[in-house]
Amino acid sequence: MSGPQERLVTQLAQIKDLSGLSLRSLARESGLSSSSLSRYLTGRLVPPWEAVVALCRAVQKDPRPLRAIWAAASEAGPAPAPRRNDLPGDLFDFTGREAESAEVEKLLRTVGAAVVDGMAGVGKTSLALHVAHRLAPAYPDGGLYLDLQGFTPGQEPLDPQVALGRLLDGLDVTHPPAGAAERAALWRSELSRRRALVVLDNAADADQVRPLLPGAGRSAVLITSRNRLVSLDGVPPVSLAPLDDADAARLFGRAAGVALGADDARLFGRAAGVALGADDAVEQVLSQCGGLPLALRMAGARLRHRPGWSVAVLAERMRDNAGRFDAVFGMSLQQLDAAQRRLFCLLGVLPGVDFDDGVAAALWSADPQDLLEELVDAHLVEETSPGRYRMHDLIRRYAADLAATEEADIPGHLRRVFDHYLARAVAQDRILPSPHRPRPEPGDPARALAWFDLEYVNLVACFDAAVRLGADELVAGLPPAMRVWFFRHRGTGDQTRMLAAAADAAGRLGRERQRASLLADLGFALAAAGRLPEALAAYESARRSADLAMESSADLALGSPERSDDLAPESSDGLGREPVERSDDLAATLALRTGFVRRDLGDFVAAQADFRRARKLFEQQGNRAGQAQAIAFDGWVTLRLGTPDAAVSLALAALELADGPARIPGLLTLGVARASTEPLHQALALAEQHHLAHNEAWCHNCLGIVLRETGDPSAALDHHRRALELLRPLAEVQLEIDCLRAYAETCAVAGRPGDAGPALDRVRELTRVASGT
Repeated sequence: MSGPQERLVTQLAQIKDLSGLSLRSLARESGLSSSSLSRYLTGRLVPPWEAVVALCRAVQKDPRPLRAIWAAASEAGPAPAPRRNDLPGDLFDFTGREAESAEVEKLLRTVGAAVVDGMAGVGKTSLALHVAHRLAPAYPDGGLYLDLQGFTPGQEPLDPQVALGRLLDGLDVTHPPAGAAERAALWRSELSRRRALVVLDNAADADQVRPLLPGAGRSAVLITSRNRLVSLDGVPPVSLAPLDDADAARLFGRAAGVALGADDARLFGRAAGVALGADDAVEQVLSQCGGLPLALRMAGARLRHRPGWSVAVLAERMRDNAGRFDAVFGMSLQQLDAAQRRLFCLLGVLPGVDFDDGVAAALWSADPQDLLEELVDAHLVEETSPGRYRMHDLIRRYAADLAATEEADIPGHLRRVFDHYLARAVAQDRILPSPHRPRPEPGDPARALAWFDLEYVNLVACFDAAVRLGADELVAGLPPAMRVWFFRHRGTGDQTRMLAAAADAAGRLGRERQRASLLADLGFALAAAGRLPEALAAYESARRSADLAMESSADLALGSPERSDDLAPESSDGLGREPVERSDDLAATLALRTGFVRRDLGDFVAAQADFRRARKLFEQQGNRAGQAQAIAFDGWVTLRLGTPDAAVSLALAALELADGPARIPGLLTLGVARASTEPLHQALALAEQHHLAHNEAWCHNCLGIVLRETGDPSAALDHHRRALELLRPLAEVQLEIDCLRAYAETCAVAGRPGDAGPALDRVRELTRVASGT
């Protein structure tokens, strides 16, 4: 360990060893939170000097010798995370563009931003990736790449809010806030602590890009677009024209695999800038390609795979086609046999941005490997990594146009793709551990989550295509298969619309049980986002569907494929936001969740009735965890209704039934009712042990409330701030509102009304965003 931050970590670890205390005990002794202390000791966060002093005092050590080490560590920042690189590979045959590349590199070094614009096929992405790879050593925190789908056939341009969610996910911020402004602020904050290069490819316009720009700091952004983004302040443009004659000939020669020799003198003479006659074959080929690198590579690949051809033969074949792109694309198609041509056409209508050979097999109904290799060789398909492919937007549109006239059953092929994605999603989901699935199927959960991360954009694109085609099996089945993944990525912005569409599809299929489960999940997502009236409406619809399902056995009689372990809604942790145990009774879960919403709305009498109904239903099932939650929250609202002794009794009853993190709501109710911090610290330890960040925030907020009420507003403010810090990357709007209100109250008690105002302003903004007003 050689850096200043590493040296500080070593010193802090020695202090912990000297203390002889556990992490939690040392945190308590020094007045720090155990989660913060853990971050200090692992190097994820540089502590403030006051925290270093507090730790030294806890072991009666003079902090002054550590001042220089701490100052150097603070200047250097946290130890860098492992380098991340999402950039697609550089082209081996990148040719020319020396002046443009130099200009882009200069802008990235000086301004930290540049936009490369130009017509389709002119090589914008190739230039951006070439520069990004050249500059990689200057950005030690890696490179992020995102296709904004501004001109992708069959796809809507990526919404900035969705794009921010994906970019933040690339920085391992998996629960971004729901609002676009909040996400943009978090994105800028995260980049300010890093030195990363962000490539935003295929932008539609300046409005799409503007929220994605980094703020102050050493990170840089490189954008490509077919449009000139003249209104994008602070991002200078670099426009690409088609390649000049010399570079075009050089690229064509490299793509064609033509070696230096006497027979190729004319070709390489042109590459060297020697003037040739208008009737020259190379002149004709380059003219048809129009100086576009995409067309030149395709034409060169055509010649390379026909060793018996001369450039003159190639030129003649290209003259048989009418326009520039038809000349290149149509000529490339001529080298394909019937099977290759048909697969090429079908790939043009495939939803998503890329695909693997398994998707191609589903589309083709056979092993397509040999066909794909031929398409790659012809530059009609790009193999971005082994077994993974994509098509240039121009080629995709060309293929889709051909498919519309040549393929009779496009919906049938797409349905096979839908079935493939659904089967894969279900299989990966069943590997993931989840409280409602105590025995997951064998497999690597990390690989399963990585599969969802990789395929997420394609899954959403397939879902949307399935909605358009009326493929209700996929529409109803995909969101449940993504439930566990969505729980870890609730800020995606796609979950609520997918669940709503899925519930409608389940209704059309006559599956009321499945529809009820989907509506329960929809209410769950809406409540976490602070959209409380909508959540109540979803729960009420779920209840009606559950009643219909109980009245009829139509789902089973029709041979519905639904499985109880997949469709059963999960009960929740202390916030009603994290599943902790399976519930076989939808009515009990809905009563519990409805109680959470009514509690958040301030209707404590109605919430108490819901919790007591949930308790009764869980008790009938023998579901101890469900009972414990219902009793604990009965105690919570009982406390709010002004009867603390009854609340204590209920909390103790809940703790007798609960184990593990299910004890958290009982402990918090007990701590607040008794104005005692000991149960609250126990709850915090459980939340930290089980990595429940939103529960950690709830615990810190309760500690702030109790400390304020027991006369220590200064310490209370520290806990409120820690709660808000934990909530910053989470999509927990309602909990953030509660914590902000508590923080404002404590500010007022602490004599800091100036800090209360911004907190209440933030409450009003969150409420406005959640209500859509």
